[in-house]
Amino acid sequence: MTVSASTTKTAITGESYTRPYTWTWQGFPICYQKQGSEGPAVILVHGFGASWAHWRKNIPFLAKTCRVYAIDLIGFGGSAKPTPGVEIEYTFETWGQQIADFCREVVGNPAFLVGNSIGCIAAMQAAVDNPDIAKGVALLNCSLRLLHDRKRATLPWYRRSSAPILQKVLAVKWFGELFFDRLAKPKVVRKILLQAYKNPEAVTDELVDMLMAPAFDPGAVDVFIAFTRYSQGPLPEDLLPVLPCPAIILWGKEDPWEPIALGQELVNFPQVQKFIPIEGAGHCPQDEAPELVNPILQEWLMDNFRC
Repeated sequence: MTVSASTTKTAITGESYTRPYTWTWQGFPICYQKQGSEGPAVILVHGFGASWAHWRKNIPFLAKTCRVYAIDLIGFGGSAKPTPGVEIEYTFETWGQQIADFCREVVGNPAFLVGNSIGCIAAMQAAVDNPDIAKGVALLNCSLRLLHDRKRATLPWYRRSSAPILQKVLAVKWFGELFFDRLAKPKVVRKILLQAYKNPEAVTDELVDMLMAPAFDPGAVDVFIAFTRYSQGPLPEDLLPVLPCPAIILWGKEDPWEPIALGQELVNFPQVQKFIPIEGAGHCPQDEAPELVNPILQEWLMDNFRC
C-alpha cells in the first residue's frame, strides 16, 4: 500500500489550543498538550529538536475518536533542560522511562505510542521496558541511527572516523556553543527543513518559529551537544524483535535522512502489521502530509483498540 501526498494546502492549521499543561517528573517540569475525551489513549512523541507542536496538525483529527496526549521529551520543547551527565543522562532509556511514567501518572491507563524519527526509538524503548503501558506503537520515519557505533563499524575507515572527530570537537565547550549558535538561526533552520521536507510549502514561518523558540532556553546548547555525542543505545532492529505489542510503520518516501529502502527492512519483524510508504513526503510526514497520515493512524488505532 502506498499513499500519495496532495500538493494542495489543507485547512488544518489555526486550531485553538489551551495553554500547554505541566507535569513534574523527577523534579523537572515537563510540557505536554492534550485533547479529546473518549476512546483509546494515544501519546505522540516528537523527534530531535521538535516539540508537541510538531503534532499540531494531527491532534485535532485524532482527538475526534481518541484521548490524545503530545509530550515534550525532557531536554526539548517547553520541558526542562537539566545539565547532561550531572542532573540527567540523555538516553533512550531515560526518555522511555519518562514516557512510561507519563502514561501511568497522567494518562492513567495503557496507551498507543506514536513517534516520529528518534521519537520512535523512545516510544519502542518505553514499550519494551514497560510492557504494561503500551497497546501498540506507530513509527513514522523511524530513526535508523546510522551514526550509531555499531553501524559505523561497517563503513570504510575514512567515513568511520569523521563522526567521532566531529563529536570530540563539539565537546569543546566554546566550539560547541559557536556551532549551535550558527545553527540556531531562522535561515539555517529553514534550509535544513527544506532538505527534510519534500514540499517547500510545508516549511512555514510557523514551523520555523516553533523549532527555534526552545533554542534560546537555558541548557539548550548542552542538550544539543549531549545528543550529537550519543552514538550508543538501542537500534530499531534491537527493539522490534522484543516489542510486546503490534506496530505499524509509515514512511515518507522522499526522506533524505532515513532512506525508505533501509526502513522497509524493518517490515521483516513479525510485530510489524503494515509498512505504508507516503508518496511526496519527507522525514516528517505527520506535518507535511497530515491529510494522509491522520486517517491511516485513526483507522489503525481504532482497529487495534477493538481487538
